[in-house]
Amino acid sequence: MQDWLTMTAAELGRGIDRGEIDPVALTETYLAAIKAHPDTPRIYARLTEDRARAEAAAAAARAKAGLRRGPLDGVPVSWKDLYDTAGVATESGTPLLAGRVPETDALVLRNATAQGLVCLGKTHMTELAFSGLGMNPSTATPPNVIDPALAPGGSSSGAAVSVGLGLAAAGIGSDTGGSVRIPSAWNGLTGLKTTHGRLSLEGVVPLAARFDTVGPLCRSVEDCALLLAALEGTRPCDLAGASLEGARLLVLEGAPFEDAREAPVAGFEAAVATLEAAGAAIERRAFPMVSEALALSGFLVAPEAYGTWKAVIEAAPDKMYGPVLERFRGGGAVSAADFVAAWNRLYEIRAAWYAATAEYDAVLIPTSPILPPDAQRLLDDPAYFATENLLALRNTRIGNLLDLAVLTLPTAVPGTGLSLMGPPMSEERLLRLGVAAEAALC
Repeated sequence: MQDWLTMTAAELGRGIDRGEIDPVALTETYLAAIKAHPDTPRIYARLTEDRARAEAAAAAARAKAGLRRGPLDGVPVSWKDLYDTAGVATESGTPLLAGRVPETDALVLRNATAQGLVCLGKTHMTELAFSGLGMNPSTATPPNVIDPALAPGGSSSGAAVSVGLGLAAAGIGSDTGGSVRIPSAWNGLTGLKTTHGRLSLEGVVPLAARFDTVGPLCRSVEDCALLLAALEGTRPCDLAGASLEGARLLVLEGAPFEDAREAPVAGFEAAVATLEAAGAAIERRAFPMVSEALALSGFLVAPEAYGTWKAVIEAAPDKMYGPVLERFRGGGAVSAADFVAAWNRLYEIRAAWYAATAEYDAVLIPTSPILPPDAQRLLDDPAYFATENLLALRNTRIGNLLDLAVLTLPTAVPGTGLSLMGPPMSEERLLRLGVAAEAALC
């Protein structure tokens, strides 16, 4: 039964379908593992045991009757603590929202529940989701799966660690500037950043609503595909027969490699060579428009985030972790005119990017240009926190600014990832490409 804790969500679902896995026993196995793990208080903000047991019992009855609702019916997953859960505190990782208890589930949670997924509980995260490092002394900082002395990546830190340590079959996170992809890469997982607007944000505590997206952190590409469908309430895409043969892949040179550390680049380049050996055609180009888009980020995300949370933050700023508070307040210095002008220019850049890359099946970049940094040093040195956070988010922000679908896969170098980027609403095509890349890299 302990093997259940390392199986993919898809494998667990198939085991339930064959009658080899009882959803009640599976959920109890996960709950027991969660309670036994010494770092659980740093990973889960709160458990939903009664709900999990009731959902598992219902899934078991459906399986026995041959009435399973989907391929993940009965599979237990974790939820980042910004998804509203009826009757359970949803505090988005900040004391500012302590005691916030919603009356209804977020729409994506309702969809997942309708597909039979079992909700284990809510995972810790960066305050209000505004950091890529995953450090949160205000509530809890999860340990990195690869090395507990390192930062876990954020803001979906607990989501990633719950999966990486076998305390959930998959985790549901969010991604505004890299918050699914960074913790996935830094903890050896696969993560999907969806197109903005593809999955509902109803009942999701916002950071910057024009960029916020919902996405899963998983053990496989197949799991990402199945969870995308469950969160959306649709049928999963067909991954059978996927191949890299003849795929045209573009390595984006320039900005993603500026100041990049040796290990992430080495992991990325080895992965690219493997994809090429598997039949993909690799080209390399730089686009100055990417650097221009990155330069606009400071005029877009922080102003919206601060505009959304200013009243709450300034009512009790002492409750917030200093470096995160500073990031929010930085948005207050941007004028409305500059905000509008930046958006207008970004729309032009997006159109130019889509046209320039339309001939490629995916664009490739290192998921993060740095390895997970030392957690204690981040806490001790605010200047180091600021520089590492900006660099950690640099590559992933490309996908958010250009409104792309992005899939990150682990490479052979621990703590590093390969990102495949596609145009908006291209998740199915990207997942098929991703499952072929995963097979080549394994």
